[in-house]
Amino acid sequence: MYSYNDFVEKLNLEKHPEGGFFKEVYRSDETIKKDHLPNRFNGGRNFLTSIYYLLQGDQISKLHRIKSDEIWHHHYGSNIIIHTIDENGNIVSHKLGTDNLDVCIPQVIVKRGLWFCAEVEDKNSFALCGCTVSPGFDFKDFELGDFDKLCKIFPQHKSFITKFT
Repeated sequence: MYSYNDFVEKLNLEKHPEGGFFKEVYRSDETIKKDHLPNRFNGGRNFLTSIYYLLQGDQISKLHRIKSDEIWHHHYGSNIIIHTIDENGNIVSHKLGTDNLDVCIPQVIVKRGLWFCAEVEDKNSFALCGCTVSPGFDFKDFELGDFDKLCKIFPQHKSFITKFT
């Protein structure tokens, strides 16, 4: 059985601005030119990127959004609960994991532009996931949720926003 520290050390994970730890493991060497991407992108992007992402106990992935679709894959440990907020203010929670396929799924797709966050289901454990982004991730496309801004857009979710910002 592996520990949280085993993964941090063996995979050379580093702190992520949204919370938890990560390591980029793949960035395609081919790019899509800006002219062939939607206007929301300010330059060319790699076809695809992939990272390891690790959360422990009470760590959270703070509310954020990106300009590409993102697929989360469960690799090891506790289930992860991924919450999304759509443009109508609906919160949808997905349980990412493999221990009970009646309530969990091994991949969760987060559509571009949705606000989303994540937490470990078992606060006494941790989870290792993979995140695949296409067109590839660029920090220029990353927006960390601002408490005041999100509360103006979704006032009905103030307690949720408080927890995840």
